[in-house]
Amino acid sequence: MFLSVRLPVLACLGAVLVLGAAAPAQAQKAETPVLVTSCGQSPGPIKLTVYMKRLQIAHDLKTDATAKDLGAKPYKTLIVVTGSSLKGMGAAGVSIDDEVKRVGALIDEARKKGITIVGAHVEGMERRAKSAAPGDNSDEISIDAVCPKSNFLIVRKDGDEDGRFTTLSKKHNIPVVFFQKNTEIQDVLKNVFGS
Repeated sequence: MFLSVRLPVLACLGAVLVLGAAAPAQAQKAETPVLVTSCGQSPGPIKLTVYMKRLQIAHDLKTDATAKDLGAKPYKTLIVVTGSSLKGMGAAGVSIDDEVKRVGALIDEARKKGITIVGAHVEGMERRAKSAAPGDNSDEISIDAVCPKSNFLIVRKDGDEDGRFTTLSKKHNIPVVFFQKNTEIQDVLKNVFGS
């Protein structure tokens, strides 16, 4: 059982919430309906939406979503899952540069519409440059394209072994919600969407 405790957010440090044993900070909130997409065509968005379906959180998954897709419904939240898959991008016929351009335009349009933007990294270090092929930095490019432009971040804690997301949080004053295990994504989503 996880408890949420509200603490003041220090503007200069960003907010960090960790489910489990660590002390949590102020909870982040978002509304439905939600558009979920990828920056890098990794399987992360599918993992996330499995839990969204269980919780009956109104959402659409479109891994190649564009700014035009934001007009399909009155979306209140955009979740962009970072982390690239060379195999996934190859199958989709896109490069990391294509993904960054698409997601950049999508985020810009979401901001214009007042849509909450959540950057998510849900696959841990196996979806980071630490495990990438030599010379492949597409995971880090994906993170840089999304996280600094997000209202808050949802990150699996082991993906922050090098302090990458903690540093981004502090530098850009963006709250980050960490979770320890995949099964805790459900608890994060319950807190975020009030399910």
